[in-house]
Formats: sequence, structure tokens, C-alpha cells
Amino acid sequence: MDLNKLHRVHFLGIGGIGMSALARYFRSKGIIVSGYDKSQTPLTNELIDEGIKIHFEDNIDLIPRNIDLVVYTPAIPESNKEYQYFVNNNFELKKRAEVLGKITHDKFTIAVAGTHGKTTISSIIAHILKFAGHNITALIGGICKNYNSNFITSENTEVFVVEADEYDRSFLTLHPDIEVISSIDADHLDVYGSKKYLNESFKLFAEQIKSNGRLIIKKGIDLTVKAEKILYYSATCKADFYSSNIRVEGSKYLFDLIFKNSHIKNINFKIPGKHNIENAVAASAVGIKMGIKKEKIKEALETYSGVKRRFDIKIQNPDIIYIDDYAHHPEELKACILSVKELYPDKKITGIFQPHLFTRTKDFADEFAKSLDLLDKVILLNIYPARELPIEGVSSEMILEKIKIKNKKICSNIKVFEELKNNKPEVLLTLGAGDIDQLVEPIKNILQS
Repeated sequence: MDLNKLHRVHFLGIGGIGMSALARYFRSKGIIVSGYDKSQTPLTNELIDEGIKIHFEDNIDLIPRNIDLVVYTPAIPESNKEYQYFVNNNFELKKRAEVLGKITHDKFTIAVAGTHGKTTISSIIAHILKFAGHNITALIGGICKNYNSNFITSENTEVFVVEADEYDRSFLTLHPDIEVISSIDADHLDVYGSKKYLNESFKLFAEQIKSNGRLIIKKGIDLTVKAEKILYYSATCKADFYSSNIRVEGSKYLFDLIFKNSHIKNINFKIPGKHNIENAVAASAVGIKMGIKKEKIKEALETYSGVKRRFDIKIQNPDIIYIDDYAHHPEELKACILSVKELYPDKKITGIFQPHLFTRTKDFADEFAKSLDLLDKVILLNIYPARELPIEGVSSEMILEKIKIKNKKICSNIKVFEELKNNKPEVLLTLGAGDIDQLVEPIKNILQS
């Protein structure tokens, strides 16, 4: 695969957040990009407006001619007709992770790994570097509000910022100069089988850092890597980089950043939640290691606007607060809900949660219930299957039965609107990584009407 000789690249699953960023990267290089996805979304509409031809029917007659490279996502089933066509006709067929590894192989690369926190940390890093004048290319797993895109680029790129996805061991295609590891919670057990093998993959990823590279890791994560390469960060205890004097003023957090023989005082951070302060500390550690001045880091953090669907405040007035979040793992749910309770301690909180994947629901039903018990009211949607087929006996009912609070129910996506019209909440959270994002604007309209 010679990237310099590509004229046309076709994407199977182009509407995915990671795939669309990669499609935008090739488009920025003057390469003709096309793609297939099973459903039309605002993101695919944006790609079409940018000149990328996309079709939404699994039909080999719609495939463009003269394709040099086909990029696919694991979400594409092997039964997909276009996938089968490319396999049977010996096309150059690569997973997204392989292509990302190839693109960044000879480039200075900052890669962010972790079972949660990747998108927020990588987007803050990208903003800090861009704000400080670095020529960067960043491929982010969410839409950065500062740039209204998941793809940020400059001419004469000096630095790549990417997310290192642990699913399917994808991050093992990367060999970064700086790595960040934010969390290693049990997840993707359909791939790994047990937490032990997940940890082993993270260890392999950490060992792939370049010889003069640095690993910036959350304090408390235990990985056996050469000590001279490791720097630790935290929002809760002393480390090489840590926050202190955290306080809440309105819906904003203020904190001090402390590091070796220095500090940055009174950072006014717009994105609520102590977990997001921790994300900001991790990103700042990268900025400091890149030689960015303290004043620039402070300004960048204070002008950072966040990522869509990451503690995304849609409505905030005395009558109703509505926050949308991508949380789809029990630890992410817990962090989000606790942050909301800290901001609004006197208000009743309703959560609408869409479980993501049958396997994750089966593996973590108990943990999901414990996190959702932090709410005052729970509305569960049906499981979003993504790449999976149903598993007998696994449904949202598994979680509902384990939730201890009394105010709980399961609703269809359509019934949710009726529920909210009849029972307007004080604080509402929409939570999940599936197609719950398609409900956000209709819910916002209902709550504002």
C-alpha cells in the first residue's frame, strides 16, 4: 500500500466517526473519496457536501470504478455484498486502523488510548497544539466544537494527533512518539475474553512507543513499562502532573495545574466534571512535554469548547437542564452522573440510557444498574446492536431488573417523546453511543416548547 500512489479510496462504513475523519484526510490530499453506509446521517450529509460520493444501498452496481484502496470498519458484516465483492476480486482491502498506522508511521505522532477519555483528551491536545501555532493533523473520534469537525489539519503537518482504539487490538498498528493512557477498565470482552488479555494488549501498545518517546499515564494504572519513559497524571492525588484547588463556580470548574517546579493557577475550564479536569491535565502534560508555554496552555484550556456528545449541555435555564453524553460504559455513566449531581445537587435527575451492544450488556448488566441507580429516574431504550446479532436472553430488561430505584421503565425511541411531554424533568441526561443521538434535537425541541 503506497499512499503516494493512491487516486481513489472507497470506504465501507464511511459514516462512522473514525472512518469519516480518515475519509476527510484523504480528501484533503486531493484523492477521490467515495463510500457506502447503511444509513444517512447529518455527518454523511456533510461529507457529501464536501464532495465525497456516498451511497446507502448495499449494491455492487453502485461501486465506483478504478478503486485503488478499500478501507473498512469492523462494524461491516462479512455478509455485506460490497465487502464480499472486494474480497473476491482481490482489491487492496485494509482496516481503518491499518491505514492510520501507515499514515503516521514516519510522522511525529501523539496517540491517546484508554477505554474511555480518548476523544476528549485527544481533542484538547489538538486544540492546545493548534492554539500554540503547531502545524498539526488530528483525527478525532468526535466533533470538536472549536473546529466543528472531527478532522483538523494544517499544511506542512509537523505532528499527528490520533486516538488509539483498543477494540480488536487496533492500536497495535501505531508506534507513537508520545502515548497517553487514560483508563484500562474491562470492556470489549467479546474480543479479549477477560480483563487479563485486555491489559496485555495495553502493555504491548505501551511497549510500541518510539525509543525516545514518553508514556503519560493516569496514576493508579499498573503497566510494566520502563520507568524512565513514564510520567503520571491525576486529578485526585499528587503525580508528575496533577490538579489542585478544584472548585465549581456556576457550571464551570476552576483548578490549578501543578507539575515539576511549576504551576498554572486559576484555569477556568468550561467543560464540567472532575473526569474532564483529569482529561485536561493529561492533555496539558502533553503540551508541556511539547515545549508549549504555560500561558498558551492556560489560554487554550480556557478557550476549549468541548466535543459534541461529551457532557454536551443542550439547555441550561432555571426550568430545565438538558445534557447529552456519549457514555456507554458503566464507569463513564458513573462519572457523568456524579458530575451532574455535583453541579445540580438540589435537582431531580432523569436519565435516558440506550445500552450499546448485546455483549457489553451481558457482561456488565450489574455494573450498568449500579451506575444508573445514581439517578432519580431511569428510562431505558432497547439495545443498539451496532455490528452484533442478538443474543438470546439479553435485552434492556436485564439491566432494568437489577436497577434498585423504583422510578424506572423501558421505552421505545418514539414513546420517549410522549413520556417527556407528560413528565417534564428538572435535569435530563441522554446517554449512549448508538442512534440515541438522533433523538437529541427532537428532545431539545420538546423541552423548549
